[in-house]
Amino acid sequence: MSKIQLAVMDTGEANRRILNKDEYRADFRRVEAASLKRKTRLASAEGKRIFARCFYSFQASLYFVSALGRTKVPHEYVEQIEQAVRNKMEEGTKELNQAIDGAELLFKNHSIETVATYDTVPLEVEVGITSALGRRYFELIHKLDQLMPLLQTLEIEEVITEKQVEQQRSRFKRIVLAMSSMMRNFAMGCRRRMNEVDARKDEPDARRTRPTADSGAAAGTGEVDGETDESADPGLPVGQDPPAELVAGESVEIAAAS
Repeated sequence: MSKIQLAVMDTGEANRRILNKDEYRADFRRVEAASLKRKTRLASAEGKRIFARCFYSFQASLYFVSALGRTKVPHEYVEQIEQAVRNKMEEGTKELNQAIDGAELLFKNHSIETVATYDTVPLEVEVGITSALGRRYFELIHKLDQLMPLLQTLEIEEVITEKQVEQQRSRFKRIVLAMSSMMRNFAMGCRRRMNEVDARKDEPDARRTRPTADSGAAAGTGEVDGETDESADPGLPVGQDPPAELVAGESVEIAAAS
């Protein structure tokens, strides 16, 4: 007897819809670092979408701060950002590990032996990991993906309610999403400071050109019929540079985004 299908199942269309979204594409063209290749295996809808939306965006922002930022801003500033991200990553990993352990304990207490599985095709793509923090974020997303079917199983078995599942799901999604948002905000702040450094470098050049031009104008128009125009500003002698302005380094305190 031929196999009869009572439902039309997914054959990869869900993954294609996720991967084809333009708003999920990060600009990775400036990232010139070597990468360690890893393959994803994400089954949950939450894990797939957060991965597509956040992973490369997080890595691009991190590369901008760690690699490009160090060329212009104080290294201490960059190190404070990296430490803030590392601390937040450790907190998120700890919370997800505790949630997974708690779910497994409920499985044991209620004699549940089977975990719910997804009928959609898992998302399996090869990605490049460019840093240790990028690797940690990769693992954090996979921990979220591991937790989602555990919560779903507990709901199906009526160990926890739908409301509790939704609260837990939203909470842990926010933890993972917050990492990408925080890194993007740090990158924007770093870009602003890099622009300030460039602006300060341009100031001495502008000051050198201004006195020379003013002195040249005075030489051309300051003396009429042998008399000196007293309104002409003598300024500095032609060709003499003004003293360079000393710019003190600014220490920055980084507060990790909550």
